[in-house]
Amino acid sequence: QARLVESGGGSVQPGGSLKLSCAASGFIMEYYAVAWFRQAPGKEREGVSCISRSDGTTVYADSVKGRFTISRDNAKNTVYLQMNDLKPEDTADYFCAIENHGPPSPQSSIWGGFDFAFWGQGTRVTVSS
Repeated sequence: QARLVESGGGSVQPGGSLKLSCAASGFIMEYYAVAWFRQAPGKEREGVSCISRSDGTTVYADSVKGRFTISRDNAKNTVYLQMNDLKPEDTADYFCAIENHGPPSPQSSIWGGFDFAFWGQGTRVTVSS
C-alpha cells in the first residue's frame, strides 16, 4: 500500500533548525515530483517547496527562500526539508505530497507547476520562545 510518512517536526526557538523527512513506501518516489506544504492554524494550506523528479529542479516560496532546502535521497526513497533560521510564522503542520500522474482529483493542490494529490499525514512544527 502506498504511503507517505512525515517525521522530524517538533518545537524549537526562533533561529533554530529542524530537518523534516518524508519517507515513501509502496512506490518509488524517484518517479515523482515531491512538495512540502504547510498549514498554520486558521490559515489555508500553502506550498513551501518542491523538487522535480528529473533534474532535481527546486522551487521555494518567497517566505522561505534562503532558509529552507529541499532535497531527495532516492536510495532511501525519502525527501527532506532542511529548515534553518526558523521564525514563529513558520509554525504549522507540514505535509509532503507527490505529483499526480492522473486526472485532477479533489485532493489536488497545484503549486510550482505541478499537481500534487497524494498526501502524508503531516508533522507539526512549532517555533516559539
